[in-house]
Amino acid sequence: MENASKALIIAGAILLAILIISLGIMIYQQAAGVVNTDAMSEVETTSFNSRISQYEGTNVRGAQVNALLNQIQQNNVTYQDDTSKQISVTVSASKWQTGNKPTGAIDGSTAYAKANTGATYDVSYTTNTKTGLIDKVTIADSGSGS
Repeated sequence: MENASKALIIAGAILLAILIISLGIMIYQQAAGVVNTDAMSEVETTSFNSRISQYEGTNVRGAQVNALLNQIQQNNVTYQDDTSKQISVTVSASKWQTGNKPTGAIDGSTAYAKANTGATYDVSYTTNTKTGLIDKVTIADSGSGS
């Protein structure tokens, strides 16, 4: 009888150990789910921003501005369902081809006039304070007047 009671105690201890381990695994999985949010990692944010930030500066040639606009347009089409990754454009440059200047979040559905390739522009951007992503690009006439 003494062996039977010891066997029951050992069996109970094993079941209790399995229960504690299972509970630990369940808590770990729930905590991992909280950590894995939709937020972009720092590397992803840097990669996203680098596609636009490379065009920032003064005396940026019109051809580069047109490449920037194409990059923004591609980005906005790619992320059309995610407004946090949309980039809006403001053009205050007077040296621009005839037609509609790009404004707002440009996409493939609207035709817009391009920058004059011989002119230079000042390109700047702002980032969203919450996400760290570039959300607005401003294009103005270059201060040099060329």
